[in-house]
Amino acid sequence: MRHTVEQVREAFLLAREEGFDNINMDIILGLPGEDEGDVHHTVSQLAEMGPDSLTVHSLAVKRASGMGQWIEENGRESLKNTATTMAIADKAAQQMGMKPYYLYRQKNMSGNLENVGYAKPGKYGIYNILIMEEKQMIAALGAGGISKMILPDGRIERSENVKDVGLYIQRIDEMLERKKKLFSPL
Repeated sequence: MRHTVEQVREAFLLAREEGFDNINMDIILGLPGEDEGDVHHTVSQLAEMGPDSLTVHSLAVKRASGMGQWIEENGRESLKNTATTMAIADKAAQQMGMKPYYLYRQKNMSGNLENVGYAKPGKYGIYNILIMEEKQMIAALGAGGISKMILPDGRIERSENVKDVGLYIQRIDEMLERKKKLFSPL
């Protein structure tokens, strides 16, 4: 689903008005055509809003995605994620009073860089830490969601939902049965 910068700002302000006192913002660096000036602009807009934590993602291109197909046609050199753009985001996070508290890598990341989570003191995303360490069960809903069960012996089992929204709706009973089966050891 596409959304505008103004919609993001409105949602953020609404969450603050409703009393949310620990709001995370995520950005993805390395999009085609993005340059250092764009990153400076993005982080300055974030600083104006004042999130409590920030996750800086390096673009991870999934093989079957529209972006993956676009890159096949236009070349990987169109992706400009660099140590410099990551440093711009790092400096901005530090200026907002945040420190890094987790880091992780994914397959197919542009610039061969990492994803970094920053937070103000006491505003760490416990969910993020548990997910990165694979210590948290997840019951995912919606097209493309992946539920995860951590078994007593430490093994992890997953159940993926179909990605196409129309197929997800048509096959909702099947998706629910998968979840019941996955979580039956509980």
